[in-house]
Amino acid sequence: TSFLSLFLFIISLDPFSLFLIYFSLFLLFITLPPFFFPCLDAGCVSLDDSQLSVMQSEGDVVIGGLFPLHYLATDPQNTYKTQPSNTQCHGFDLRAFRWMMTMVFAVEEINRHSALLPGVRLGYRILDSCDLVHTSLRGVLSLVTRKGSGVNTERATDGRTPGCLAGAPVPAVIGLASSTPTEAVAQTLGPFAIPLVSYFATCTCLSNKLSYPSFLRTVPSDYFQVRGLVQLVSHFGWRWVGVVGTPDDYSHYNIHAFTQQLQEQGGCVAFHLTIPDSPSQAVLRAMADTLLSARARVVVAFSTEGQLLEFFCEVILNVTGIQWVASEAWISASLLTTPQFQPLLEGTLGFALRGAIISGLREFMLKIRPSHTPGSEFINMFWEEVFGCNGGSNGIRLTPVCSGLEDLGNIMSSYTNASRVRISYNVYKAVYAIANALHQLLQCDSSGQSQTQGKCNTSSTYTPRQLLRYLKMVNFTNHFGEKVQFDANGDPVPLYEIINWQKDNMGKIWLRTVGSFDGSKPIVRRLQMEDSTIVWTGRQSEVPLSLCSPPCPPGSRQAHRPGEPPCCYDCLPCPDGEIICVNCPEYYWSDSDRVKCVAGIEDFLSFYDTMGVVLVLLSLVGVVTTTGITAIFHRFRATPIVKANNSELSFLLLLSLKLCFLCSLLFIGRPSEWACGFRQAAFGVSFVLCLSCLLVKTIVVLVAFKDISPGSSNLTKLFGPPQQRLLILCTTAPQVCLCAGWLSMAPPFPFRNSSIQGLTGMVLLECKERWPPGFYLVLGYIGLLASLCLLLAFLGRKLPDTFNEAKLITFSMLIFCAVWISFIPAYVSSPGKFTVAVEIFAILASSFGLLVCIFAPKCYIILLRPDRNNKQCLVGRHKIIHK
Repeated sequence: TSFLSLFLFIISLDPFSLFLIYFSLFLLFITLPPFFFPCLDAGCVSLDDSQLSVMQSEGDVVIGGLFPLHYLATDPQNTYKTQPSNTQCHGFDLRAFRWMMTMVFAVEEINRHSALLPGVRLGYRILDSCDLVHTSLRGVLSLVTRKGSGVNTERATDGRTPGCLAGAPVPAVIGLASSTPTEAVAQTLGPFAIPLVSYFATCTCLSNKLSYPSFLRTVPSDYFQVRGLVQLVSHFGWRWVGVVGTPDDYSHYNIHAFTQQLQEQGGCVAFHLTIPDSPSQAVLRAMADTLLSARARVVVAFSTEGQLLEFFCEVILNVTGIQWVASEAWISASLLTTPQFQPLLEGTLGFALRGAIISGLREFMLKIRPSHTPGSEFINMFWEEVFGCNGGSNGIRLTPVCSGLEDLGNIMSSYTNASRVRISYNVYKAVYAIANALHQLLQCDSSGQSQTQGKCNTSSTYTPRQLLRYLKMVNFTNHFGEKVQFDANGDPVPLYEIINWQKDNMGKIWLRTVGSFDGSKPIVRRLQMEDSTIVWTGRQSEVPLSLCSPPCPPGSRQAHRPGEPPCCYDCLPCPDGEIICVNCPEYYWSDSDRVKCVAGIEDFLSFYDTMGVVLVLLSLVGVVTTTGITAIFHRFRATPIVKANNSELSFLLLLSLKLCFLCSLLFIGRPSEWACGFRQAAFGVSFVLCLSCLLVKTIVVLVAFKDISPGSSNLTKLFGPPQQRLLILCTTAPQVCLCAGWLSMAPPFPFRNSSIQGLTGMVLLECKERWPPGFYLVLGYIGLLASLCLLLAFLGRKLPDTFNEAKLITFSMLIFCAVWISFIPAYVSSPGKFTVAVEIFAILASSFGLLVCIFAPKCYIILLRPDRNNKQCLVGRHKIIHK
């Protein structure tokens, strides 16, 4: 059965999950044999990565790197009969190559200085991820399973060599750029606690530490970017916005969150276009037609520049006048700033990561030269791409041969433009974060003035799990004045710059900072804009309008169009005598100036309201009073007056009254699922238990009096304590069953009642009954018991005062009935939270009435007239009557 269940579970998984399980099991297979089979400890079996292009430099500690140096790739046609060949990647990304060289620069910069890791040389091993899942997984497996030297590969003091992963020369990996490949790699490395520090994967899903326990990043999460984009769109009054994305997790999560939050701010998404991985010309043309016919003049794009390239090539043919809002994935990409796209994209506004000017980076990048030595493949590819020459690697001589003497300083590209880098700065911070963690892990002493004086403890071994622990605790301020640290989710402080694409005098697009966004500040201070410095699309001087319907002028109102979003409406004249008659959305209310809608004030009976405080104090007074009376009865339980009034029923009655006082507290506070259901059940059962006790006490008095009357039979023995308990159980059980069935089938639920906001501007939070007859049945059963108890007590009202409680019960039930009869009209006519206050007052008033009327005379005799607390006084009057 267990194997069958496992089989059914496996076949129910989606292909992507099966793919991840396959790689995880494969990784386990190649790493666990040394632990279970000591004879195999002579060496680890690693993947055959001889075909993978790699850029590397040996060191004591080698850091892995994965960069999307190509943004296009052909789908592999695997036969599953032979070893898969390398994926053919196309479209060399100069910007990604700059990211990679920034990592190399940061590693060499750390090696040149003694402040970090003195006596330890950092190395690197960098692979091309091609921005694909399977290529990224193959690359990361090559990194973590490859044999090599490093601090953590030395033989331990006991002579034992660590396992493959624990002794891997790559204790941490820097990568990747896209969220979907990053998820796959993070899930693969997570079980082995190998740190993965991303510089550009922004999906909010990656903050889930249960799924990605070893993932950290130096780029803010999209959670804050989406909030900032919604705040930016709302800042300019854009209520009718289109969105463009791709079929990956980055676009999926961001567009879903953006749509939801925009609707909460009163905006609407006009259309949602998804660019396929390999779009046909017909698909691109249909998407362009959608843009052309749409009334939305503002479009937000969540994608990378490589995925948008073909789409913009088609759109630019027919579509103009659209204000593009970019996510951080493409706002700083120079690939789209060429003159070809300027008529379409000039004036683009978007969020960019915080940038920095890294001293010496540009000079370092200009020094590289092509070479035929192993490890120079990426540099050769870059050289061929920039200068359009042929390095001789592919054997094709259609282009001039690269001499290696070409001058990079004369080339203007996204690689050489390192004046103010953004994503490269994230790579730079990632390298320094790992270096600082290693510095603490290796217990380095950098107090010396030279590298030979400082030292690190390189004699001990460590595991990636230990490095991960120190990496999570990293907290330092770099030489740019920025604090580098990670929160509990592995995310940095969310800082963004608002960028505007503007054309300079040379006709080239340059990125101008026109605002900022700090997600760590209060909401009202997060977005800071310089509106006057913005250049809009088409060089407009005013903010573009993007509305489904124009604002209604004074004297008219909005009339929603059936079948269309709330942002689309018609303007109809208001009734005579009104100026502004535009209704705000449900749960919203106009501000004091009546120019915009703000969220309505939620109204409920709070513990902090004056009325709530008074009711809570009354409830507590009732509980304390009941507890005191219980203590008095327990202290004097052996006295005649307590015995004569059936002490067991008295204690049970006091307990039920205490529950009645306590259940009133459930009606105070913000309504919730459990409070709405539990409070009516507690109220109904508590009062039924109380009335059941009173009913039994009344019957006991009548039976006792009948039993001592001349010619009566011995009825007291027939209605003894067992029969009394049974009667209480029988009268309480129906209410318990009724409440249980009511709550299980149709329980009350929290409800936001906006029907009163037309008068007060508040939204009432209340508990709404799914099945109103349930509440009426509970009240009806309470009324039935109260009426029966009142009738029996009325029949025994002429019994001797000192012998029975009939008069006291009669008076208390009159108060009880009067309170609940007056409760009905007061409850129906009370507005807002006063309906709850009326019900609480009825509960407290009836509870105090029962407590005072029944127990106050007894406490008076017990405490103030102990001389009357004897058997003679209790039965004396009765004897006089019958003489």
